[in-house]
Amino acid sequence: MLEIGTGTGYSTALGCHRLGEANVTSVEVDGGNAERAAAALKGVGYAPTLLVGDGLDATVIDGDYDALIATCAVRHIPYGWLDQVGNGGTVLVTLGGWMGAYGLAKLTVTGRGHATGRFLPGTTSFMIDRPHSRPPRPPLVLLPGRTKTTETPPVRLDDWTGRWVAQLAAPSAERLGGGEVQVLSDVATGSLAYFGVDEEGRTQVTQRGPIPLWDRVTDALSRWETAGAPHQSGFGITITPEAQTVWIGDEEGPSWRLPV
Repeated sequence: MLEIGTGTGYSTALGCHRLGEANVTSVEVDGGNAERAAAALKGVGYAPTLLVGDGLDATVIDGDYDALIATCAVRHIPYGWLDQVGNGGTVLVTLGGWMGAYGLAKLTVTGRGHATGRFLPGTTSFMIDRPHSRPPRPPLVLLPGRTKTTETPPVRLDDWTGRWVAQLAAPSAERLGGGEVQVLSDVATGSLAYFGVDEEGRTQVTQRGPIPLWDRVTDALSRWETAGAPHQSGFGITITPEAQTVWIGDEEGPSWRLPV
């Protein structure tokens, strides 16, 4: 088993207990964390193979593993990970993003650059891997834009899966705030969506920039609701060398591409 992200060494120790230390390799990007984890593992009697380096970089890892487990979240599956796992092997990874939404996916590698799987029940989350984290944000200024009434209140993004769907629809957008006071800010284009209430108590959305963020989100939420509004466990994922696609139900259902 290959673990991406040794961290404290706790999950590495669980792998050693279950699989035997000779069958566990773990890689950690932070040298200080790696040193402390090695000491902790030694203290409980385990000596797996420990590597220091960027787990997203397949060149720091050399092996043919039957399983890969990531203890960090990523915005898309690094193709180098699939190269480390043989056909029929398993990849267990949390997909996350800049809106703070997460889904735990279990994939089976089916060929070079190919994998497919489904998302698991529960509400698992991990810290986003550093290269997949949001870049520095410039000062946020809510400038005027195109304002209209929306039937979809921003509070829908407080829902675990609702926010996940919104993130699929606008993968380069960051979510700020919560409840009725929220801002979506697209890191790539500077597009904005923010909310207010008119004199009659109707929710107003103001959109600015080349991407109508809230239009994209409400369209995705509508497609999700039409499909029965399932939890992430109703979603699946298909990876090919050309694209990484998340879908509802099956590959013919509503789908969105990950930002590869």
